[in-house]
Amino acid sequence: MAADLVAVENRLWATADQLWANTGLKPSEFSTPVLGLIFLRYADKRFTDVQAVLTAKGLTPDDLEPFEYQAEGVMYLPDEARFSHLLTLTEGDNLGKAINNAMALVEAHNEDLKGVLPRSFNKLPNPTLVELLRLLAPLELEGDAFGKVYEYFLGNFAMKEGQKGGVFYTPTSIVRLIVEIIEPYHGRIFDPACGSGGMFVQSAEFVRRHHKNATSELTVFGTEKASDTVKLAKMNLAVHGLSGKIVEANSFYEDPHKSVERFDFVMANPPFNVSGVDKDRLKDDPRLPLGLPSTDNANYLWIQYFASALNAKGRAGFVMANSAGDARGSELEIRKKLIQSGAVDVIVSIGSNFFYTVTLPCTLWFLDMGKARDEKRRDQVLFLDARAVFRQVTRAVRDFTDEQVEYLANIVRLYRVEKPELDAGSKALLKDVFPKMRYADVAGLCKVATLEEIEAQGWSLNPGRYVGVGERAADEFDFEERLRELNEEFEVLAGEARTLELRIAENIAGIITHQ
Repeated sequence: MAADLVAVENRLWATADQLWANTGLKPSEFSTPVLGLIFLRYADKRFTDVQAVLTAKGLTPDDLEPFEYQAEGVMYLPDEARFSHLLTLTEGDNLGKAINNAMALVEAHNEDLKGVLPRSFNKLPNPTLVELLRLLAPLELEGDAFGKVYEYFLGNFAMKEGQKGGVFYTPTSIVRLIVEIIEPYHGRIFDPACGSGGMFVQSAEFVRRHHKNATSELTVFGTEKASDTVKLAKMNLAVHGLSGKIVEANSFYEDPHKSVERFDFVMANPPFNVSGVDKDRLKDDPRLPLGLPSTDNANYLWIQYFASALNAKGRAGFVMANSAGDARGSELEIRKKLIQSGAVDVIVSIGSNFFYTVTLPCTLWFLDMGKARDEKRRDQVLFLDARAVFRQVTRAVRDFTDEQVEYLANIVRLYRVEKPELDAGSKALLKDVFPKMRYADVAGLCKVATLEEIEAQGWSLNPGRYVGVGERAADEFDFEERLRELNEEFEVLAGEARTLELRIAENIAGIITHQ
């Protein structure tokens, strides 16, 4: 709800005020102590919820062993490591020492968190720590809470860091849509640009919503090049009871998980349009079976990293720049091969203002290696234009409601001839658009295109080329959004032009030399 987001922002702004006025921390450092305390609060809430379930079975808290909590997918917390215990302390106590001790106790009971949790609270004044605990106690956050808070502090106090190279936190509703479409019920999940681990968190929530234990059903593997973000991801996994491995590495050049054909699911939100990748280091990389793109743009490196990591039945869902769907030159050839392989399953257009620090729209790509063996669907791709589907949260931020996520995922389920899910209340909306509860093309919303139709469109994966125009609101056109889209396309084309200029100059020089 909009009010909820405003309340959360106000509370986080108040914590920043405390740190700004009463400590020597730089604004770019504000997130570290706040995230540490949110970690304890989040862990304590999950611990308390599970303890209530276990004691309802006739046990007392003193009877419960650490492994009983861990079996339920939560961390075991000794009394002195609980957020509720810290709230009982006063300015007369040494809060910095108490919080550092809580972090040490958590690490002692959770091997994967060794050296991950912040331990510098003794440098902050007692009154400031009391106020931080008070401010964060009522905070309610869902999904990837750590990523959300981290993005908030980047957006307000370290914007340049947050936007460098197209790096930004993936909103929960978009991650949920990705998860609902790839349906990770069981298996190995890989994210080579994992950030704070939000894709893993929502996968676990998906499994729990389907009445299974995520701890036993899923194993997650992530790669992230920023050490601080690796720590966030490990905190996220621990607090959600997920087992797996997060490695600090640069996915452009390193493959620490030996990913080729290893995973059941791949989910990612890679940085868009990255330039400067050293192609010479990638010439023999087995993760690039469709060829090395000649343009100075990493989008088609990422796309191949995702595709090559899937096993024979694997599915992938990832966020991609709109321009990638129509990219030309060597990227077009790679896209053509990928489409012809039968792996491209669904392409979804997402409108602007879903991301916290950037307004650009984006596209979601979905691959399904098992589809290549389905004679009926192999040479088809579902294009879905979801730009008109959103909830306006604040003036600058949009998201999807639970009903909208379920509705969009159900369109894909109908296309796959799967039973729709209706727990979030999407039945009326779905039946209004698909009265027979069977898939059908709908102008302006969805279209199943054949390989021949895609070839006729120059192998484009831009949904707007296929779904046509439906009934649109008169004010749907957003000049700023369209200008940004055109500028993004211009930058890609300009890069391709520079590459061609260099190649022509080299060829001419070669001809002159041999005259």
